[in-house]
Amino acid sequence: MPHQAPPGQHQVSPQQQHQQHQQAPYRPPAQRGLQHQPDGGGDRSPTTFHRLDLGRVMRIGRALENELVVSDLQVSRHHAEFRATPDGRFEIRDFGSHNGTYVNGQPLPKSGTALITAQDTVGVGHSTFRVVGDRLEEFVDTGEVSFSARHLTVKVDGGKVILNNVTFGVPEKSLVAVIGPSGSGKSTLLRALTGYRPADVGDVLYDNRDLYKQFAELRQRIGLVPQDDILHKELTVRTALRYAARLRFPGDVAEAERNARIEEVLSELKLDIHATKRITSLSGGQRKRVSVALELLTKPSLIFLDEPTSGLDPGMDRDVMQLLRGLADDGRTVLVVTHSVAELALCDKLLVMAPGGGVAYFGPPAEALNFFGYDTWADVFSAFENYRDYDWMGRWQGSQHYQMYAAEIDAAVPQPSPQQSVPPLSAARLQKPQSWGSQWWTLTRRYLSVVASDKGFMALMLLLPAILGVVSTLIPSDYGLGPNTENPLGHNQDAGTILLILAVGMCFAGAANSVRELIKERVIYERERATGLSRSAYLMSKVVVLSMITALQGVIICLIGFTPRTMPEEGLLMHPAVEMCLAVIALGFTSMAFGLVISSLVRTAEKTMPLLVMFAIVQVVFTGVLFQIFSSPGITQVAWLMPSRWAVGAAGASADLSHTMAPWDRENPGRLDPLWEHTVGTYLLDMTVLIALGVVCCVAVARLLRRHEPEVMRK
Repeated sequence: MPHQAPPGQHQVSPQQQHQQHQQAPYRPPAQRGLQHQPDGGGDRSPTTFHRLDLGRVMRIGRALENELVVSDLQVSRHHAEFRATPDGRFEIRDFGSHNGTYVNGQPLPKSGTALITAQDTVGVGHSTFRVVGDRLEEFVDTGEVSFSARHLTVKVDGGKVILNNVTFGVPEKSLVAVIGPSGSGKSTLLRALTGYRPADVGDVLYDNRDLYKQFAELRQRIGLVPQDDILHKELTVRTALRYAARLRFPGDVAEAERNARIEEVLSELKLDIHATKRITSLSGGQRKRVSVALELLTKPSLIFLDEPTSGLDPGMDRDVMQLLRGLADDGRTVLVVTHSVAELALCDKLLVMAPGGGVAYFGPPAEALNFFGYDTWADVFSAFENYRDYDWMGRWQGSQHYQMYAAEIDAAVPQPSPQQSVPPLSAARLQKPQSWGSQWWTLTRRYLSVVASDKGFMALMLLLPAILGVVSTLIPSDYGLGPNTENPLGHNQDAGTILLILAVGMCFAGAANSVRELIKERVIYERERATGLSRSAYLMSKVVVLSMITALQGVIICLIGFTPRTMPEEGLLMHPAVEMCLAVIALGFTSMAFGLVISSLVRTAEKTMPLLVMFAIVQVVFTGVLFQIFSSPGITQVAWLMPSRWAVGAAGASADLSHTMAPWDRENPGRLDPLWEHTVGTYLLDMTVLIALGVVCCVAVARLLRRHEPEVMRK
């Protein structure tokens, strides 16, 4: 059946409609509130003025004893100071602030100083300062900022363009929707606009400041609500927000101040009646409100949302869009990527993306369907699908709407950035809201709260090692892990089998604890990392809590597995049961670390289970109990990488397994497994290598986590 012509039901050819738009009378630009001044410059008037006298020090901070008090929870109590130099110039000095002091968007080193000229801007929280003569001008970012994208282009896979020359400007205090068919580059555009994946070509300007170059400072003024929830659903609404506030606010913010801000946000979003409910019990629309509440804690001026109405019914869809309309009316700029077209009338501007990643329309929502020549959005999207090779972007750029809403931005010449007084810092040196120890403690407490609130996980955590321990007792053996007194040589083949079952069971339990931990929190980690989360603190919180769980499981599995068994009479350093239990616990730690590696590598949680099973099966083969591992070139070296090899080696050294089990080579019984030698040195070597494997895995995870961070931070 022949396709319908792109303009749809009016049966006008693309070329004819293109000509009609070109021939339409030109109207002057109508960009309500759209400005392109630098923050603290251009036509924007300073919020306040402060006099700077030679010889006078002006301290800045949240505390009332400062000469310049900034009422912003992003600012430390004693944040920084302006000081005159003997030659009549001024310098800014940071006081080791939590969120940093920024000169032209670049962070000063903690407790560092920099000379300030009239062309420099100093950022402290939501305030920006500029020295003009003997006067200090302050510009407070209250949300009335412009935001624009110019010529954004993103290429992948050897030059394939997935975002093509996107240009548009967002007016102050407005709600802008981005729609388009699947594959039109909406998610790519969102990542480019937020700095998560900077465009290969083009500029993103926050009030005429380059977002990519000044990301370290401006990230504090931008909120992002991904499509997936960025909160732990097992926690209550208030508890989740309290942990988020501890991570995002400076360490010197009192608990009462944090709680007051949380209650303020809960009230604003009408979530106070749900504050004590677990997030998992809320409806889809309410959960999205909680995600928005988290971002509002730090009072961002610009908020991005990715598919906030996905999966919601029409009523919830309307409620969420009305919420976003209210946020814009309250003085914020909101940009939402959505598939829903039911509530577009609530938006100030609409950006329509076409196949190939180009702009097909930008302007008022009420004029969009008439622009395309269709009666419904379903017809527009069908035209996009049926005419993917049609030059939708060229049609837009030749239209009168383009002249009204985008031409001025497209033709604007970027203003040169001020000369940087401070060299750009690497992601590792970006200021963090709190110290490493404070972040680690908050993350650890939060993770413990999440685990404690998940009754199913706790039950499984205790049941799994108990079952594995019981399974090991089903192996018939009159002599357990000790020598067979009825055998002249004391050989007891069952000892190795029992240790194999215990080791493999601990491998499975340890890896199962962690194999989903990173993948299920990937969106949360990516967002928190962009706001200043320490990668190592996050990882260590996981390692510590999971190690505690694994150690408990190791004790359970050994207690059940060893209690009914006969044990060797003497150990190497302590009772053999304790020595072998420590080996099992160390194996659980290393297996847990392997599980974290798997979790950091996979793209979906579904892929973790096959890899977990494969990991456990491989460990069975390389324990050294089923067949001779030592003195087998190639196999021996591969076995060195297997935690079960070293764990069974340590337990075997304690139980003198090299003599308890019959030798593999009966013609040469003196050829014993060197890792089972009944000496203190061998036991300590086995334990050291086993733990070292786990540490190496943790280091590898720390490196792999970099792949799930905003790309602008990696660069």
